[in-house]
Amino acid sequence: MAKTKPDQVPVPERVAEELESSVEPVSEQPVTSDVAYSAFTGPQKKAIVLSAALGAVFSPMSTTIYLPALNEIAGDLHVSISKINLTVTTFLILQGLAPMMIAGFSDGAGRRPAYIYCFIVYIAANIGLALQRNFAALLVLRCLQSAGSSGTVALCNGVVADLVTSADRGMYVGYTSVASILGPIAGPIIGGVIAQYLGWWWIFWFLTISSATYFVFFFLFLPETCRKVVGDGSIPPPKLNQSLTGIIRERRRIKAGIIVDAAQQEAVRKNYRLKFPNPLSTLVIAGDKESGLILFCSGLLFAILYATTTGIPYLFGKIYGFDELQLGLVYIPFGAGSVVSALSTGKAIDWNYRRHAKKNGFPLTKNRHQDLTNFPIEKARLEVALPLLYIGNIGSIAYGWTLDYRTNLAGPLILLFVFGYGSMAAFQVMQILMVDINPGNAASATAANNLFRCLLGAGSTAVVVPMIDKMGVGWAYTFASLVWIALSPSLWLLMKYGPGWRKDKKEKEHRKEKAKGEKAGTKEAKSDLDVMQVGQIHESPVVDEQVQEEKVAETHVPEAEEQTQLDFIAASHIAPAAEPNKVN
Repeated sequence: MAKTKPDQVPVPERVAEELESSVEPVSEQPVTSDVAYSAFTGPQKKAIVLSAALGAVFSPMSTTIYLPALNEIAGDLHVSISKINLTVTTFLILQGLAPMMIAGFSDGAGRRPAYIYCFIVYIAANIGLALQRNFAALLVLRCLQSAGSSGTVALCNGVVADLVTSADRGMYVGYTSVASILGPIAGPIIGGVIAQYLGWWWIFWFLTISSATYFVFFFLFLPETCRKVVGDGSIPPPKLNQSLTGIIRERRRIKAGIIVDAAQQEAVRKNYRLKFPNPLSTLVIAGDKESGLILFCSGLLFAILYATTTGIPYLFGKIYGFDELQLGLVYIPFGAGSVVSALSTGKAIDWNYRRHAKKNGFPLTKNRHQDLTNFPIEKARLEVALPLLYIGNIGSIAYGWTLDYRTNLAGPLILLFVFGYGSMAAFQVMQILMVDINPGNAASATAANNLFRCLLGAGSTAVVVPMIDKMGVGWAYTFASLVWIALSPSLWLLMKYGPGWRKDKKEKEHRKEKAKGEKAGTKEAKSDLDVMQVGQIHESPVVDEQVQEEKVAETHVPEAEEQTQLDFIAASHIAPAAEPNKVN
């Protein structure tokens, strides 16, 4: 019979079952950590995010800086505009595929090694592009340029997720939008000026010089932020991930007598892994039901966006007779709309998050990790995104018809502003939602987003000119926008069923982890048993003799007990027989 410890009170089995059933499962309990999410201060976070966003500028800039020079490049290389558009298409394909490799790598090995790899490839590709003079080399090197630059967008969003919680994330939209704003604005203007006065090959020398300058700054000063490498930022990273500012911070902490959390350091060292890039983590996210729906809708929106921006040189050159410099200036209204979206969208996102938190009795804490399982994060984000999505698509339809009827130049330029505002703001919100529903995999989630938007965008750039020639400008852009509007009810369904899908997914992952832990425990117990058996085999003869003596002693004990029981039974039979004789 098992003994009960003095400090334990036995609980009847039925009562225990009732108590267990009354406790909420893990997924039903709102969890808020009391530990600060990041050790970096507010100004440090802003500086790091801005620096990462500045590095991500090179990806969209490398796309748009090239566009005003398309007609000139086609003439110099003696190829058609359709062939030159293939260099844009292949660029976008690689822009979608490359982050799949780099994102999973950065989530395990850290952001700095991934950034270093990206910029080495990017700078080498730009040097090659500046020196080449034939179409085949242009096509191949543009692919290499895309492979190097595209990972920086995913890495930027990974840095934001390392430093900022969901409650504060909207505030940082403006900072992370630097890439999507400066690229479309500055790229075409710079490209147009360079192509007009220096020649199109100087575009790539400009990118080489600017990216090399940034890389030196990054290599020296930008610290490692990946939570699987430095935890909340207080754990010293491995030498490969160390920066000059990181060394200075570590020395200051040592001088101040601040001790590193040993448990946290052991945990991050266990998670740290430097291995060959693997796209599996991105494909897993893309295959998720909720994530896949968001990815498809945002990717289709970007397909319309790329069809619009890629068609500008062809349409405005043909309709208004613009040269390279004037074509570059056409992109300013689109970029201005993106600026307005960055300045206004972040506040709207945070306001709606707070509104839903108050409505659902959800604790609202800053710089603390929160479990969003029971929070309607889909509704909080998509209520902001959906009106913007409809505004962007209506602007795209109107833009196409103003060009079709060859209206005054002011018409399409104003509508480019409206389209830029609506589409970029909506895309920012949906990108944040992707990070929210995939905690701990921010870079991989962004890479999945990049995959869909770039592959669909690549398809749209390849067919936009033939579509315009066959259908007309107005009907081409109307068709594209109506396809998106027809599919938009899927986002309304996501607001309704998304929280349930997330809860089911989390509980499934919890059961899987529990089964994995039990399996590991069984293996460990079996391993301990094997060790004990091996130890018994190799014991000394003296120990074996002692064990034999103990076994002999154990066999004698039952025999003695059995003899005692027989004597007792015999005595009990004799005693009743003797009692009658005693009476007589």
